[in-house]
Amino acid sequence: MQYRVMGRTGERVAALGLGCMRFPVVDGDDGCIDEPRATVLLREAIDAGVNYLDTAYPYHKGASEPFVGRALQGGYRDKVHLATKLPSWAIESAEDFDRYLDEQLQRLQTGHIDFYLLHALKGEWWRKLRDLGVLSFLDRAVADGRIKYVGFSFHDEWAQFKEIVDAYEWDFCQIQYNYMDEDIQAGSKGLYYAANKGLGVVVMEPLRGGSLASTVPEPVQSIWDEAEPKRTPAEWALRWVWDHPEVSVVLSGMNSRAQLHENCRVADEATPGSLSTDDYERIGRVRQIYRERIQIPCTSCGYCLPCPSGVNIPRIFSIMNDRFIYDATHWSQVMYNVATNSDENAANCVQCGACEEVCPQQIPIMAKLQECHETLAQAEESD
Repeated sequence: MQYRVMGRTGERVAALGLGCMRFPVVDGDDGCIDEPRATVLLREAIDAGVNYLDTAYPYHKGASEPFVGRALQGGYRDKVHLATKLPSWAIESAEDFDRYLDEQLQRLQTGHIDFYLLHALKGEWWRKLRDLGVLSFLDRAVADGRIKYVGFSFHDEWAQFKEIVDAYEWDFCQIQYNYMDEDIQAGSKGLYYAANKGLGVVVMEPLRGGSLASTVPEPVQSIWDEAEPKRTPAEWALRWVWDHPEVSVVLSGMNSRAQLHENCRVADEATPGSLSTDDYERIGRVRQIYRERIQIPCTSCGYCLPCPSGVNIPRIFSIMNDRFIYDATHWSQVMYNVATNSDENAANCVQCGACEEVCPQQIPIMAKLQECHETLAQAEESD
């Protein structure tokens, strides 16, 4: 197993981390983890060298943390860096900070959390937590030993990411990053900015919720099939992320032993700089095919902004495009309902038409926003 240093913490973490939100379940019920199978999987991952486990309060409808706590008994807790997250959306008062952390410690059957994150920060949640005193809470929790290192996970845009990074002496951050997402959310700019400031960087969604590895379009698969040596779509995507030395650990929600074995092998081989120029050219061709499946020809030029009603038109169109590029129904709904600020969604459009007057692409924005909202506005649990 390849190991990397987690930023200024100096901790050695496996390049491959186990994401604890996609364990095998019983009868398709996400809240009912198949504990015998999942326990074998988790412990086999640790035995193979995986030493970073990432869970969160809502994963598996609240069942992930208690399961992980049970599975780590028998000496396994001492072999891993355990990460979990404060449920940002659930915080209503300053007292909630300690209440949730103490509950999580009990659920995980541990005296401390190695890596504790503020979950899925976006502008409105960050401002709420900040104003309620979350930074003082983190200082206290570190001082009394309940937390070792502090960070945040992120699903908003670059400017908001920079503001959050600069607001506190974070130890690490967690961002979505893959070969299709270099320029959205924190993106490459955020990766380099955080790493240059000494933060460890944990990457989530290297396969975009599995969309880069499953239901692969035939033109994409034909490009992968041309390559030597042969690699699966998942391996190509993972190798692209691991080729960046700024990345500390890549999370994979592995739910089978076959996935675990493949990912462990790739994690051992995929050192920074191991992809060739030809490899990058091939990935570029795949990227172009995916982009040709775009439904709304928005270039994110920003001429439509600021919207008088606050709608984040380019972001909504980007999420809608993802729905069709990757057949990513669930993931796109999560991005719209959870990771987008409520005052920026398409329901706030008042049909004033100001955006259409300035759109260089001549997009019928008002009609498209209504279509986006009808397609994406379904309640989803936070990821």
